[in-house]
Formats: sequence, C-alpha cells, structure tokens
Amino acid sequence: MEFFCFFTIVNSYPYIREGLKVRHMATDPVCGMFVEEKPDSIQHIVDGRKYYFCSTQCLNEFTEPERELRKLKKHVAISIALTIPIIILTLPHMFPSQLEDLIPLPMETSNYAMLALATPIQFWIGWRFYKGMWDGIKAKASNMDTLIALGTSAAYVYSAAVTVAPGYFPFASVYFETAAIIITLILVGRLLETRTKEKASSAVRKLMDLQPRMAKVIREGNREEEIPVEQVQEGDLLVIRPGERVPVDGVVIEGASSIDESAITGESIPVDKSRGSEVIGATINHSGLLTVKVTKVGQDTVLSQIITLVENARMGKAPMQRMVDQVAKYFVPAVIAIAVGAGLGWYFVGGAGLTYSLLAFVSVIIIACPCALGIATPAALMMGAGKGAENGILFKSGEYLEIARKVNTVVFDKTGTLTEGKPSVTDVVDLSGGIGENELLRLAAIAESGSEHPLGQAVVRKAKEKGLPVSNPDSFEAVSGHGLRATYADHTILIGNRKLMHENGIEVDSSVDSILSRLEREAKTATLVSIDSRLSGIIAMADTVKESAREAIDSLRNKMGIEVIMLTGDNERTAKAIGSKLGINRIIAQVLPQQKEEMIAKLRSEENRVVAMVGDGINDAPALARADLGIAIGSGTDVAKETGGIILIKGDVRDVATSLELGKKTVSKIKQNLFWAFAYNTGLIPMAGGALVPFLGLSVFGWLPILAGAAMALSSVTVVGNSILLGRYTPRYSAAKPKEEQQVYSNKELKSVYTPSEASAT
Repeated sequence: MEFFCFFTIVNSYPYIREGLKVRHMATDPVCGMFVEEKPDSIQHIVDGRKYYFCSTQCLNEFTEPERELRKLKKHVAISIALTIPIIILTLPHMFPSQLEDLIPLPMETSNYAMLALATPIQFWIGWRFYKGMWDGIKAKASNMDTLIALGTSAAYVYSAAVTVAPGYFPFASVYFETAAIIITLILVGRLLETRTKEKASSAVRKLMDLQPRMAKVIREGNREEEIPVEQVQEGDLLVIRPGERVPVDGVVIEGASSIDESAITGESIPVDKSRGSEVIGATINHSGLLTVKVTKVGQDTVLSQIITLVENARMGKAPMQRMVDQVAKYFVPAVIAIAVGAGLGWYFVGGAGLTYSLLAFVSVIIIACPCALGIATPAALMMGAGKGAENGILFKSGEYLEIARKVNTVVFDKTGTLTEGKPSVTDVVDLSGGIGENELLRLAAIAESGSEHPLGQAVVRKAKEKGLPVSNPDSFEAVSGHGLRATYADHTILIGNRKLMHENGIEVDSSVDSILSRLEREAKTATLVSIDSRLSGIIAMADTVKESAREAIDSLRNKMGIEVIMLTGDNERTAKAIGSKLGINRIIAQVLPQQKEEMIAKLRSEENRVVAMVGDGINDAPALARADLGIAIGSGTDVAKETGGIILIKGDVRDVATSLELGKKTVSKIKQNLFWAFAYNTGLIPMAGGALVPFLGLSVFGWLPILAGAAMALSSVTVVGNSILLGRYTPRYSAAKPKEEQQVYSNKELKSVYTPSEASAT
C-alpha cells in the first residue's frame, strides 16, 4: 500500500528495547510497515508461516487482492460520480458574482443537496479511513488515515451542522466539497498504484503451468497407462517420447537423448542424457525415447521448490518505507495539538465564544489535510513510468523506483541476458586441404537439416545466412549420444564427437586435438565433420554475447560506480570465457535456481548490498523475487516478467543503467511533490487558527472555505506541473537500434525479435 496503510510509530529496527523489555517487530508483507509481534496484533498464517499486518485493510489485500482491487475500482467510480455535482453546486456560492446564474438555487437548498451527495462518500466510500484510524488507536499508533478521517469528518460534521441549523453559525459556507475531493483524490491515487502492483500468484500460476498434467507410466506386462501427474509415485517407470516434457524428477534407466534444461538450469545448449543420468521435471526431451525411474514427486521436485521460493520471497519482501508515513508520524499529532490549542486559545484567552472557537478548531483540521497527497506519488510515477515506456522500460510498481535509486550491485544471469540465449556457429575450420569453408558448411548443413537438435539447427541457420543452398539429405540417422550419419549425392557425412570418429575408424591426430582444446577453452562446443571416411573439418558453436552487453557493463561499472556480478547455471569454463569478454571480474557459476536465490540473499545479508538481479528465465525467478530489485528481460519467459519489478521491453541490457537512473529522477520528483502537497496547507494553518483576526476581525473565518479550496487547487496544480517536468528527462545510456547485419539473426528472425515500434523507441 502507499500512504493509506497505517504507520506504527517505532524505530526502523527488528526489535525495540524499552528498559529491560524487548519488543520484537515483524514487517507487514503488503505495505512494509513494522508491526509489533504480540497476540492481539492482526495476523494471518499461510502454510505454517505467520504474517503480521498493520491494519485489516492490509490483511484483506494480502488474502484477497483481486477482490480488494475490484472493490476499490467501484468505490473510485462512485466517488467521482458524486463529487462532480458537489463541486458544481459549490462554485456559484464561492464566486457568486461570476457564477450565480449557473445554478440558480438558494444556498440552503444547495447545502441540503450537497449533504445528500457527500454522506455516502464520507461514511461508505471513506469508511476504510475510519477503520485505519481505529486500528491505529488500538495499536496506539498514528498514521495518515488518522489525519484524513479527522479532517474530512470535521469538514462534514461542521457542514452538516451549518446545513441543518444555519442560525447557530455566523457563516453559511460549508466544506462538503473539501471532504469529498480529499477522499476521492486519495482513492484515485491509491488505485493508480494498486493497478500496477505485481502479485506473486501470477508468477506461481505460470510456473505451475510448466508441469505436464499427465504422465505415461509403465505397468505390469510392459503396458503403458496415462495418469494425472499427481498420482505418480516414487519408483514408477515413465515413458518420455521426443518433444514431451518430463513430468517429474527422475533418473534414466533406458534410452539416450538430449534434454533442454534451459528453463531450470539456464544451460542454453541441450544436455545429453543416457542411462544413469538425472532428469528434472518440466524440462523438454528433444530426440530420443527415454524410460525414467521417478525419484521425486510433489513438493520435493525442483520445480515445486522453485515455486515455493518465489512465493516466500515475494510475500516476504518489504516495500519501501513510505516517506509520507514518516511525515505523518510528526504531522498528525502537531496538527491536532495546534487545532486544540487554537480552539481553546480563542475561547479562554481571546473570548471569541464557543462558536468561533469551534470554528477555529475545525478550520485548522480541515485546511491541514493535504488533498494533493493522493496524487503526489502517483503523478510522478505515471510520468516516470511513461518516460520509461518511451525507452522500453516498464516499472510495475512505485516501490521498485524507490529501490532503483539505492542499488549498488547488479547481478546478471548469463544465458539470454548477456548472451543471445541460443547457439550460433562461431568457427568453421577446413581440414580437407581444398574443399573450402563454405562447401564444408553447406554439406554439414545438409546433413543437419534432418536433425531437430539446436546445434544442428544453428549450422543450418548459418549456411542459409551465407546464402548457401541447403537441401535434404538422401538418408539420415541419429547416433544417440555421439552425433549423426547422413548421405547426400553419394557422399557419406559424419558429424559428432571424438568417439563417433573413433568408432568409424577415423583418426583424430594431435594437431586436430589442439584445435579442439583451444575452441573448448573459449567455451565453444566443437563438432568434427567427416566426409567419405576422411576428417574434413571442425564446426564450433557457442551462445554468443549480445552486442550491447559490454557497453551495458561499462556504463554500470565505470560511469555509475555499481559492482557487476555474473550468476549462472552454466559451467565455470563457459562462464569465465563470457566474463572475460565483458570485463566482469566476479563470476559465480554452476548454480541451480535455489542456489541463485541463496546467493542473492547472501549478498544482501552478509555483504549488506542493495542488489538488482537481471534475468530472463524460469530458473531466474527465485533470484528475481529475492533481490531488492528484479529486472526481467522482455524477450524472456512470462514467469521472469511476472516476478521482476522492472521489465526491459526491448531486451537491451543497456536499459538496466537507464532504469536505475530514471528511478533516481522519479523518486526525486516524488519527494518534491510530497513537499508541495503539504506546503500550501501547512502555510495556511496559522490563518485557519485565526492569526489574521486581530487585523481583519472575526469575519476572516468566512473566507476559510475559499482558502481551503485555493490550497487544494494550488497544491494539486503544483504537484501535477512538477511531475510533468519529468518528461524532459533524456537517458544517458540509451539503447541503439538493432543492426540488420547482426551475425546471429537472419532478416526474418530480426523481425520476430524486434517490432518496428520497439526498434524505433530509442
């Protein structure tokens, strides 16, 4: 929540010492406020974990977020519909000479009409503020709900009394529009922020969708039976055909294939599996038929553990400490004290009588309630979010803008974030002594055109990019775990590893071995090509570094002074090779999703870092959720985008630096807006308390409704105008347009990655 949640007046520590007594503090998972852990505190238990809440409003948002959002939308619509006619009825009486012909109604009739319209706004739409104030009273705490409830109640009650018994008051002016506008603007501001609020449930649902609904189990008599995955037991034998997802975790007992584990481990190149190899649920079987023995089911599977980590990390994260609540900690008691002092002073010292003394008290409370508070933060957020969208950056909630300005460490995933996320041909070495690199590549592509393996597809794609004619082979045979054998135009073509060559009597001498070793040191996957039983060449492939990655790293490290770390599930050799190209010194490799989450937690707790995690895959979801700030690549998985707080729509990592800089600029505007939201109203408090009475007489109280309206108008206009100035921001680290001649993508593929609007939004 924004400033509508109540603020417990305690220091920002996990516990507070009072003499010899220690008060343990919990954090509200919705608004981030500190709440004392005691039996009568508002609490809720989920999966055995206890959460404490500062108010029933936060509890409702936690347990039923969709219902609360629908309720808020309805209340905002009704509040606006009732407030507009109140304003129209007020204008002729505020400016009689100019607008009295607009609605020719007597003031008494207008007041009764406004009373009828304002009553549901005050006690139905605004009931949430009374609940928040009551929660604060029970907890002996102060918050903005207290000021909103007191200010609007004072305006409403005073106006209702003037309407019903006008003869007892010296002025006929009422404050119905003031109370209505305050409540409406506060709720509009809250809706603007709530609509963009991320819910962990969306990310979890997408994670759960990865797991197959059914599994094929081998029963007695070698009979296959398809059953719901929930009925699979440890020890069952599963049949997994090419193209199918692995239902649960297990170990291969028969068959060989390559498995795409990129969603879980981040490894971009499929991993070969054979007898004894472990397989992970939700990964994809590429080529061979596998028989797998189940080792883990239910909550014990790797996918279920990822889901649990995302749920815990998202619900346990505390949003930014709301600045307005910090102000309310002092502002609310001060306003109440001034109002009481003004009323008592005029009654006992000034001798103004009960009516004017009460009017002084009410006037201070009403004028001190800053109506622009409701749009101070959302107005800046809307401009910041709009400016981000212009540059391909989506901020999903205001809290992420607050965190962005504090980040001092950025952790990058490798695959799909710093690299393209799919293999491409990097080297073609002709060993034949005359066939040439292009012909070697063409024949290899013809042989690989019968393969569904991503490495084979990379060879075909490279040949087509070079304009080489690629046709289908005359015959094709996949040699499980080793490579392939194909025939074309009376040529026999073998493509694979050393073992495939050895089994076919083809010698791999030391000079070829040295080339292979060099390529492997460079984190490339090298395959041997034999034509007609003669070793003819080497084709090397790798997940290539994104063109913009080096510039992005340099901007963060050298220009912004931020430490950069690479965290990947890939092997250490590959990770170090990529890191050296990008100038990243700190590399953490061979980590699974749960280990990534642990490393992020360690950076935050043990090294006291404010961490931003940048990733694109399902395997990054727990780390994105655990980090102070999750930044998801727009071309990545839906789960990563649901879990991240910032989405880089264009997928350009240079936008990481821009998003952090824009966060600083936006938060600066929010602070300025909060100042102006209070400044006008606070400046008029002495006038409301009667500071001008000695000079202008008691009649000055008749001008207070106009002053309250002027304060509302000026503060609102100032806040909106100040926010609009954010539109002049120009990013220093803007992303360049994609180049048509990029090595990895053909023209067709470029169009599928970059839409015309994205390509031009720089």
